[in-house]
Amino acid sequence: MDISAAVLREVGSPFAIETLSLEDPGPGEVKVKVAATGLCHTDLSVRDGDMPAPMPLVLGHEGSGIVEAVGPGVTKVAPGDAVVMSYLSCGGCPSCMKGVPSYCNHIFTLNFSGGRMDGTSPIHDYNGDKVHGMFFGQSSFATHAIANERNVVKVSNTCDLTQLGPLGCGLLTGAGSVFNVLKPEPGSNLVVYGVGGVGLSGIMAAKSLGVTKIVAVDRHESRLRKAHELGATHVVDTNKTDIVSGVKQALGGGADYALETTGVPMVIRAGVDTLAIPGTIAVVGVSKPGAEVPIDASTIIFGKRIIGVIEGDAVPDILIPHMVDLYERGQFPLDAITERYPLDAINQAAKDSEAGIAIKPILVP
Repeated sequence: MDISAAVLREVGSPFAIETLSLEDPGPGEVKVKVAATGLCHTDLSVRDGDMPAPMPLVLGHEGSGIVEAVGPGVTKVAPGDAVVMSYLSCGGCPSCMKGVPSYCNHIFTLNFSGGRMDGTSPIHDYNGDKVHGMFFGQSSFATHAIANERNVVKVSNTCDLTQLGPLGCGLLTGAGSVFNVLKPEPGSNLVVYGVGGVGLSGIMAAKSLGVTKIVAVDRHESRLRKAHELGATHVVDTNKTDIVSGVKQALGGGADYALETTGVPMVIRAGVDTLAIPGTIAVVGVSKPGAEVPIDASTIIFGKRIIGVIEGDAVPDILIPHMVDLYERGQFPLDAITERYPLDAINQAAKDSEAGIAIKPILVP
């Protein structure tokens, strides 16, 4: 079938809206009519060449929509079901079998190779040439996407699907890192470094758990205001205040827990330096290749823990319905952090995101 999609032809180029051909779903696959897709920092990292991926490519990995067709063997969903698409895992490797699919042995092939495990792609252009797809098992910067039944999560048809796409990756990562990894106790404190969509979802998760002090750290004043609205008790503007002294002053000491979303080495180091003894920092931000963070040996001796986290250690089929439930109960106000753009305004959405104008752009075909 014909679809409209945002295609990245080469590193550093703008997205171009093109008419492409999409195959029918194969065994275990699902065709989804996309309702909306979140624009994530990971998409922009691929665009800028910070994360390698083959070109031409259709990105997009925070999609939601309605199932239009299913391939042979699919039992999890049926045509007409509302779904959120998340990252793809194989289901059979040791990590998947242990219940930690975000550390799947095939995570890079399944999510970043631009095709299925066998190298094929369900997308072609009108010359019949291959366009790489299946990015995060979906490539949802399009009107329709082919996903796998493993990376679609059924949700209620009464939900506003245009708001739910970001639950599949960015917000899954932020909230999951708090719920599944840090697990802060009521009365504890948490510092969030970088309050874009990932950081703000971490703040909302922490608030729902009864964390007493939540400190938001960022360089965008508008995002700090939003963080305060959503549950941060203190903010640190890095344009005006040194990170370490600002955080310690806000807390009156060190941090019990921290969530680092920027991937910037000096911010990661500051996050470690502001930890209490003992304290834990979850690092989810993607750093540029070769980036290093110098850590003093006393960090280990005094019980400070640094944990790298992928996709919030989340099992999408468990965490996404939980976040949807929180959203419907008013405890996870997605509407407060999203900004909608038509798909053909994707380049403007990217500019607004990078400028801090839009916290979580959502692209609507």
